[in-house]
Amino acid sequence: MGNAIHDKDLQLKYLKDRLNMFLEVIDTMDPESTDLEDIDRLIGMLDDLEGKYDQFKRDWKEE
Repeated sequence: MGNAIHDKDLQLKYLKDRLNMFLEVIDTMDPESTDLEDIDRLIGMLDDLEGKYDQFKRDWKEE
């Protein structure tokens, strides 16, 4: 696991990087061969991203 990120600019960069990674994964997927496991993995990625956003949002409110 990585270290906790507390700097707001680094948190935003992290979220942007993860969102770009998600978009790259979608771009590389072949709709004809995508199965339920692939969709579940995408949903998991979005859930993780949402969790990080919520965590960072709490940090921003505390500032």
